[in-house]
Amino acid sequence: MPKKPKKPKNPDTTKGRSHGRSGRDLPTATLGTRRKVPYTYEPTLLEAIPLGERDIAVDHAWVSFNALRFTSLCPVTGHPDWADIFVNYIPDASLVESKSFKEYLTSFRMHGDFHEDVCRTICDDLVRCMRPRYCEVIGHFDSRGSIAIWPYVQYAKPGDSHAQAVRQHRLLDYAPGRWAIASYARNI
Repeated sequence: MPKKPKKPKNPDTTKGRSHGRSGRDLPTATLGTRRKVPYTYEPTLLEAIPLGERDIAVDHAWVSFNALRFTSLCPVTGHPDWADIFVNYIPDASLVESKSFKEYLTSFRMHGDFHEDVCRTICDDLVRCMRPRYCEVIGHFDSRGSIAIWPYVQYAKPGDSHAQAVRQHRLLDYAPGRWAIASYARNI
């Protein structure tokens, strides 16, 4: 009877190489499962995942999310508010898992809050979830009563001189729409 060939070692566990993530590195609440997503604000939906290890260290990576057609409610009238939400961050040891972020944003659907507070809440929750070096949230809320509101909120990790320099530069150089994606050409 012929001998069976030996299975090769799992490349994910080979020291010094990076070939993706193993199951234990992935979130268990979101990937491959369905959750009942509430339509009221629920920050516990956010999940952080560890930043993958690499052979070559990259110390200043950026991550951007562009959530188009975000909805929440006006706290005064109860009417829907529509926005595009842009999140840019420099991770430290963790990333926010994108499906959990999508579910989290959906939880604002029946949540009444002012545009500025929505962006502050999103930034605060992301910082609590993943502890990034730097994070900014930009909201492009549609015009209502001929006024479009575009809040800009940012966070920089205390004691991180690079993150503080980014915060200072982006704040001093801020103009409406500047830190959203460059190809974003929607007129509101």
